Amino acid sequence: MTTDNNCNLTKLALVNFKNYEQADFDFCPKINCLVGNNGTGKTNVLDAIYYLSMTKSSLNSADTQNIRYDADFFVIQGEYMRKGAPENLYCGIKRGQKKIFRRNRKDYDRMSEHIGLFPAVTVSPADSNLITGRSEERRRFINEIISQYNRQYLHDMMQYNHALIQRNALLKTFARDRTFNREILDLWTEQLAITGNRIYKCRSEFCLEIIPVFQTIYNEISGTNEKVMLVYNSQLRDGDFYTLLNEAIEKDRQLQFTTVGIHRDDLSMQINNFTIRKHGSQGQQKTFLVALKLANFGFIKQYCNITPILLLDDIFDKFDASRVANIIRIVSDERFGQIFITDTAREHIETILKDTNCTYKLFYLN
Repeated sequence: MTTDNNCNLTKLALVNFKNYEQADFDFCPKINCLVGNNGTGKTNVLDAIYYLSMTKSSLNSADTQNIRYDADFFVIQGEYMRKGAPENLYCGIKRGQKKIFRRNRKDYDRMSEHIGLFPAVTVSPADSNLITGRSEERRRFINEIISQYNRQYLHDMMQYNHALIQRNALLKTFARDRTFNREILDLWTEQLAITGNRIYKCRSEFCLEIIPVFQTIYNEISGTNEKVMLVYNSQLRDGDFYTLLNEAIEKDRQLQFTTVGIHRDDLSMQINNFTIRKHGSQGQQKTFLVALKLANFGFIKQYCNITPILLLDDIFDKFDASRVANIIRIVSDERFGQIFITDTAREHIETILKDTNCTYKLFYLN
């Protein structure tokens, strides 16, 4: 029995995906670096890999937005070695038709069945939204990580979101028709409470467990002893969720939406006991985000018993040379498996890669 728990992408084929009419790549099992000027499609290759892991784009919520501008469809195909066995993934999108996603030529009944089988962690400039953006961005971040190693959590999130939509629709209907049926509302209230309590528990445990790993990696990258912290803020800390929902019914009726629940949770990101959004330098913020993502990588690897693919998209901009070298040194060691890196400076990245004594392959995109 093999002890290889890596998940390596060996070949990638793109047809009409974003700026690519057709492209084929053969990757090495460790570091693959895509080098080229801005606008050449480096990020699009990483997004295609993300698609094969998560069944969707990390950048565009609508699948059809990823079809090449003058085409009617796109196809992404990937050949993998997963735990020592060959695997083939296929994703096809055609305008006006249902998305097709296949593993070894077999269609999935539900896309959610695929999540966590070919895990990936991406680090990109868009991560800055975790610090500067709305709470929705931070909830999405938590959901993406936990869903890759906890299938029940993913199911609970889908159930919770459905119940929330139905409950909010009922509240609007009651207000419009000037009626109120407590028994019908309670059906959705109960569903929210059951799934919401489980989601809250998973999020709380995740935030507590990730902090020591996060702190260690932050110090490795920064070379400092700065203290980093994630503080999970939830209304469910104030009491039983079902009780909170019942106490808020009059307020919910007045505002016509559900005012309490895990859909209002947030993460406070701190450095040296201050919010990093207000008090962290640009370098501290970028180090914070990279360290957090690398900590999540280890978390998924531990619970999925498989090494995720790591996607590093243009993360070295505004980092000093020592921090870039520290990041490459960290990800090139045995803790990490296959890595994809994009950068604009060929000489810069190649010099650093040669110092790692690690297997790597460079791709030059025009």
